[in-house]
Amino acid sequence: MSDEGPPPASPEAPPFVECRALTRTYQSGERTIKPLDALDLSVPEGTFLALMGPSGSGKTTLLNLLAGIDRPSSGQLVVGGRDIARLSRGELARWRSQEVGYVFQLYNLVPVLTAYENVELPLLIHDLERKERHRRVALALELVGLAERHDHFPRQLSGGQEQRVAIARALVTDPRLILADEPTGDLDREAAAAVMELLSQLHRDLGKTIVMVTHDPKTAEFADLTLHLEKGRLIEALPAGGEA
Repeated sequence: MSDEGPPPASPEAPPFVECRALTRTYQSGERTIKPLDALDLSVPEGTFLALMGPSGSGKTTLLNLLAGIDRPSSGQLVVGGRDIARLSRGELARWRSQEVGYVFQLYNLVPVLTAYENVELPLLIHDLERKERHRRVALALELVGLAERHDHFPRQLSGGQEQRVAIARALVTDPRLILADEPTGDLDREAAAAVMELLSQLHRDLGKTIVMVTHDPKTAEFADLTLHLEKGRLIEALPAGGEA
């Protein structure tokens, strides 16, 4: 991860995420459940996108497809120029470890590891010398304002600090795409605002493409663009802070 990243992309930036007729179905007994239904979506590189919609609208399903955690039933899914639906399991794991950082609502930190050790975890599968791992972890913790808390365990941190550690962990491999699933859902208003200011800074200063799921209109206001999903379909696209 470099100390200085590229500036945010312009509105004319090429698409980083391309979904064409993207569909995901599940079988539940005799019922077919379709969280995503022939979804078309194009996200330019360097965009901060907020996904909103009621429970069951397909937001998290889309996030998991973009992360390569799940696979589409049909349609095309291209991320960073690669059709990830066609990658083998091993290729997908390697791609995900290099290209995607995931921020969870409930942090998903390992309680017996320090902040430093939690952030270091994604680097352990990469062929890096210890000195380089240390440099990257120290930089990631500095970016989220927690360098002085590197030796603290999760139980010694506030909820907002835990989420910042989780963001540092998502950043440490220098991914091009950051996915955030309700990143402020378990935080009070003040901590939530601090986390969103941090994500906005990462987007603005490092040019990261961010796709975030949220139920909170205030949180969505930090994004460049808000997309609304309902029953697996895109129903509207609004600039940040726009009214439906």
